[in-house]
Amino acid sequence: MHRYRTYTCGALTEAEEGKTVRLSGWIHRQRDHGNLLFVDLRDHYGITQCVIDSSSPAFKMVQTLRNESVVTITGRVVKRTPETVNAKMPTGSIEIAVDEFALDSQADILPLQVNSDQEFPEDTRLRYRFLDLRREKMHHNIVLRSKIISSLRQRMIEQGFLEIQTPILTSSSPEGARDFLVPSRIHPGKFYALPQAPQQFKQLLMVAGFDRYFQIAPCFRDEDARADRSPGEFYQLDFEMSFVTQEDVFAAIEPVLHGVFNEFAHGKTVSQMPFPHFAYDEAMLKFGNDKPDIRNPIIIADVTTVFAGSAFNAFAKAIENGSVVRAIPAPKSATQSRSFFDKMNDWAKTQGAPGLGYIVFADGEAKGPIAKFLDKDRLDSLKSLSGCQDGDAVFFACAPKAQAAKLAGLARTRLGEDLNLIDQSRFEFCWVVDFPMFEYNEDDKKIDFSHNPFSMPQGGLEALNTQDPLTIKAYQYDIVCNGVELSSGAIRNHLPEVMYKAFAIAGYDASVVEDKFGGMLNAFKYGAPPHGGCAPGIDRIVMLLANEPNIREIVAFPMNQQAQDLLMQAPSNVMPKQLKELHIEVKLPPPPKPKLETA
Repeated sequence: MHRYRTYTCGALTEAEEGKTVRLSGWIHRQRDHGNLLFVDLRDHYGITQCVIDSSSPAFKMVQTLRNESVVTITGRVVKRTPETVNAKMPTGSIEIAVDEFALDSQADILPLQVNSDQEFPEDTRLRYRFLDLRREKMHHNIVLRSKIISSLRQRMIEQGFLEIQTPILTSSSPEGARDFLVPSRIHPGKFYALPQAPQQFKQLLMVAGFDRYFQIAPCFRDEDARADRSPGEFYQLDFEMSFVTQEDVFAAIEPVLHGVFNEFAHGKTVSQMPFPHFAYDEAMLKFGNDKPDIRNPIIIADVTTVFAGSAFNAFAKAIENGSVVRAIPAPKSATQSRSFFDKMNDWAKTQGAPGLGYIVFADGEAKGPIAKFLDKDRLDSLKSLSGCQDGDAVFFACAPKAQAAKLAGLARTRLGEDLNLIDQSRFEFCWVVDFPMFEYNEDDKKIDFSHNPFSMPQGGLEALNTQDPLTIKAYQYDIVCNGVELSSGAIRNHLPEVMYKAFAIAGYDASVVEDKFGGMLNAFKYGAPPHGGCAPGIDRIVMLLANEPNIREIVAFPMNQQAQDLLMQAPSNVMPKQLKELHIEVKLPPPPKPKLETA
């Protein structure tokens, strides 16, 4: 018999009745019934109930053991009586009558309970992550993550993609978030950077002729923590294709995502292929943002013409000064109490707006503080443009275009949630396409790239030479699921002359382009295929499928909000010898001055 186990704790059934078996695992829970001691033994695969009689030499020793001690037991498989069967457990029809017992590792007093759903502070969970990961939900989430990655990998291979690893130590680039820098020992004063994404390398693989590349790529960005992104690193399904249009990219990744979500949806429905497309301008108008949750049936409408020149001076004057008015319908909410509308108004003020005006359509009439300022023709136009019917209400956001879109988008989401309009049993995908190539940076008073600087502008070099830069669209696209942006992608700019011009518009001299992107630019001069790709975020995919709101719940060893690894005590100080080898001297900022107390 094997020293530790002949079966796992999730394998035994009535078919093994009468067999002598050996199991090893952690004591999950104990129940002392006087003459009988019940021990739930847990391992990676499940839980098996073990029974120790008071006549056993091990009885008293087991009584003294804390939960999470590691033990090995040997005993006979016994069928449970009908009234004691636990149908919720795969092993619930049997138990082990213990003959032999061995202690492998004694557990100390636990800083958090493993056999409980009790919540513990984040610092405690991360400092004792090895215990947190023993908890059923967390263990399940990490297993789920592994299965999802395995499924993604297999589906990409089946589509003819070749898995290739790209470098982790590379050069720093000026775009994107802050780099994590790695000092070079043999090149004093110079630094590597951890890649924010394998962007340039995957494009170089296309130039090298590999045609279809992918990898489960680690990416590193020195940025503040968010609920859906770790402050240090994250993973993405990175892929690139040659000789493709953006429609070819969509056709390649949609079956992968659709298949994986169907595989792990647990009863939820997944939107059918092909996924719907929304132009960026359309998404900003209809949904108020570029990552729309299309489970929400509310569609925002432009009703500026209804209020232009109207008797409602607050909106009419704002429109004269360049503002727009967005209507956010609230279906079947005409019967809501006054407090519902007051709460929406108060909420808008927390968003920095003066409020949210509204009109209620009920019993063939228009009611509310704004209705009296609009004549019948304007009200009819409002109903037509917003799609409102009798029994509906409609809220309004009046502000400059970008601000109005943002407020309307937030109001759309809030109304969708408050009115229970969002179907939680669905995964709804969509593409947002035709992003602007450039945007105006108000702070620096200059034109910047609005998205990925390596994207191909629609119209190519001619558009860059002849169009107002702020009117140029790019072959850039995002894929969104349930309001969560899974990925940005693009058809790449593979022509040196187009790249020089695009960067020049954004204020980068040719020498800067050659210095920072010389490797890729040089490669393009030797024959580069048209190519494009995308990189759906692994963490966000798992969060959606695990129905978890925070990345901490689906990553094995995440950092905390201050970018610290509490378990391994990183970041940490290093030895002076190491700094000397790297030719680095640490110069710490002065400590903050103490505040003077005033009487």
